[in-house]
Amino acid sequence: MASTSDFRNGMTIKFNHDLFTIIEFLHVKPGKGAAFVRSKLKSINTGKVLDHTFPAGTKIEEVRIERRPYQFLYKDEQGFHLMHRETYEQMFMQKEAINGYEFLKDGQEVEVVFHADEERALYCDLPPFVILEVTYTEPGVKGDTATNTLKPATLETGAEIKVPLFIDTGEVIKVDTRDGSYSERVK
Repeated sequence: MASTSDFRNGMTIKFNHDLFTIIEFLHVKPGKGAAFVRSKLKSINTGKVLDHTFPAGTKIEEVRIERRPYQFLYKDEQGFHLMHRETYEQMFMQKEAINGYEFLKDGQEVEVVFHADEERALYCDLPPFVILEVTYTEPGVKGDTATNTLKPATLETGAEIKVPLFIDTGEVIKVDTRDGSYSERVK
């Protein structure tokens, strides 16, 4: 059992019969009254963010999680098939459990987060940035770099994102998988 003094960002706890990751926390010791800890918790199952205040010294059940390297193989009606990079063990996950699944391409490396005590896969994280080719976008006009205007573009994985006007079909770009935004052009 851990207490509120053991809180750290990224720690996973069991709270209200659900698993939560601590996004941020703040120990507050007012001049009058007992100390407390304000925290923002993100549910692993639903993704909802919850603000909660714990009295100082409250006992919390810490959950041990492990990040394991996997490689994306293919997608079919069962889900997304992944293979462990060292043991070659295969598993599949539903798209709801994969953060940024629309940016997955064959052979891409991902991290699967497991509940270490139950040996159960919780979710899958892509790298923060992936490099993808633009398969279709409206043609840009020379000199369209002065404004921050964006246009839709379809990527090789089928995902659609907004890109600057100067990006053309066939170019390779870097995409932020956390929010699905254009980052930069890759040479």
